[in-house]
Amino acid sequence: MKVLVIGGGAREHALCRSLSLDPDVTALHCAPGNAGIAEVAELHGVNPLDGAAVAELAAGLRADLVVVGPEAPLVAGVADAVRDRGIPVFGPSAEAARLEGSKAFAKDVMAAAAVPTARSYVCTTAAEIDAALDAFGAPYVVKDDGLAAGKGVVVTEDIEVARAHALACVSPPRAAAAGTADTGGQAVIEEFLDGPEVSLFAVTDGETVVPLQPAQDFKRAYDGDAGPNTGGMGAYSPLPWADPKLVDEVMATVLQPTVDELRRRGSPFSGLLYAGLAITSRGVRVIEFNARFGDPETQVVLARLTTPLAGLLHAAATGTLAALPPLRWSDGAAVTVVIASHNYPDTPRTGDPIEGLADVAEQDAPEAYVLHAGTKRDASGAVVSAGGRVLSVTATGADLTAARRRAYRAVDRISLDGSQHRTDIAAKVADEPAEQTAGEAAPRA
Repeated sequence: MKVLVIGGGAREHALCRSLSLDPDVTALHCAPGNAGIAEVAELHGVNPLDGAAVAELAAGLRADLVVVGPEAPLVAGVADAVRDRGIPVFGPSAEAARLEGSKAFAKDVMAAAAVPTARSYVCTTAAEIDAALDAFGAPYVVKDDGLAAGKGVVVTEDIEVARAHALACVSPPRAAAAGTADTGGQAVIEEFLDGPEVSLFAVTDGETVVPLQPAQDFKRAYDGDAGPNTGGMGAYSPLPWADPKLVDEVMATVLQPTVDELRRRGSPFSGLLYAGLAITSRGVRVIEFNARFGDPETQVVLARLTTPLAGLLHAAATGTLAALPPLRWSDGAAVTVVIASHNYPDTPRTGDPIEGLADVAEQDAPEAYVLHAGTKRDASGAVVSAGGRVLSVTATGADLTAARRRAYRAVDRISLDGSQHRTDIAAKVADEPAEQTAGEAAPRA
C-alpha cells in the first residue's frame, strides 16, 4: 500500500511513524511534513489546503490511501477533492467536517441525535451575549464558533473577560485559524461542565464505528492547569480512574448516534470522530467534537495500538470496517510531554536550534522517542524550531509511572533555548510529584 499523509505536525509524525512500522506500507509520503517526518517519509512541498494540488499529488504517486491529518484541510474540502479522483481517503467531507468547523452546527447535530452536551446559546450580537452570560453565570464558557487551533475557548470567572472574548468572536471580518476562510461571526456560550475530561477517538466509515482507547490531555499552558488554553501540552493513556464501561456508554449515547444522524442528513462522516467529554456529576457530556485525530492524544493512543494502522484507516476509507477484526492494544501505558517555544501560546519565537535529539534516539529508544511538530532544517541542515509546539516526547512503559519517568528522562536530554514544558503530565495518576511549582512552566536551557 502506498500512503500519502497530509499535514506537518506531531499528530502527522505519529501517524507516519505508525504507518512506517506497518509491513503492508510499501511507500510513505507526506505533504508538507517536517524535519522529523522526513526520516520516515518522502516529503512534498504541496499546500495542504489546496485540494486540487493534494489530489494531483495523490494521483501522481498512485496512492492507495490518503490520510488528511489537520482540521483546516478537512473543513476546506481537501478530502472531497481526493475522493473525486477515485482515491480512498481517510477524512470526512467538508460538509461532515462542519462538526468541528462550526460549534453551532455540532450543537444542532447533537440536539437532533439526543447526544448529552452542555446547554448553550449561539450568539451574534452584544445583547445576546449579555443575556447568555447572565443566564449561565460564572464560571463562564465562551467558544469561537469556527476553527481556532485549540485556543478559541475561554473559561473564566471574570464576566468582562468572557464578554470581550465573545464580542471578538462575533465581530467580522474575522479569518479562522490555520489559513481557512472566514467562518462568520458567532460565539457559543454554554454552561460550565464539572468533572474530569476525556478524549475518545473513533474510526468510522459512516456506518460502522470502532472506538479507540481513551486518553486525557492537558490544555492549560502551565503546571496545575494554570495559564491560558493551548493546543495541548501533554497526554496519557490508559485512564486507570475511568469507569470500565465508559467506552461502551459513549459509543451508545454519543458516537453511534452522531454518525447515524450525519448519515441521515445525507452527509455521512467517514474518518476519525473525536469526542471531547466531561465526566460530570450528572453523567457523560460532550464538550466538543473534532473531525480528525487530536494532538497530543494521538501520540499516546497510537503508541499503544498494536493493530497495523494502514489496514484500519483503509477500511474506514473504503466502507469495510464491519469486516475488520477487533483492534489489538498493548497492556502498557504511554505518556507524551510537549516542548513548546518561548512565549507560547502567544506569538512564539522560532529559529532556535534544537539539540539532544540524537541522544534520545541513542539512549532511550524504542521505549521513548521524539515526534516533531514545529520544526524545520535551516540552511546548514540543523533542526530548528518553527512553531509554537515544537516537539512531543512520547514514552511507553509497563504502567503510567514507568512511561512518565521515561518521557521526562528523554525531555531532559533536549535543549531548546527559552522553551517550556509542563512537569505534571500524568503526575496524579502515576502518584508522583510534579518537578516544578504549580502554575509555572519549566524553563528550558
